[in-house]
Amino acid sequence: MSGNDSNLVDLGFLDARIKLIDIAAFLDRLDRHGQADDYRVKALREAFAELDSKEPGRASRVLDALSDHTEEPIEAAEIQGAFGAPPETD
Repeated sequence: MSGNDSNLVDLGFLDARIKLIDIAAFLDRLDRHGQADDYRVKALREAFAELDSKEPGRASRVLDALSDHTEEPIEAAEIQGAFGAPPETD
């Protein structure tokens, strides 16, 4: 590493640490309130597997795992905005 290069660990570790602790606290709250079986939480847990991957492109694969790929329009919107995870299918 040359003198002009920034150390990415120094720059990003504390921010990543905070986010990871926040996610762990969120999951604890869901467990305490019996909401851990929600389809969005299931999608998050499936996306977590990408965090330990050694292959480049983790962010893209996580985004893909948490995106709705439905091409058919819905009949009527239930909310304004997105759910943030693919809907459950029967």
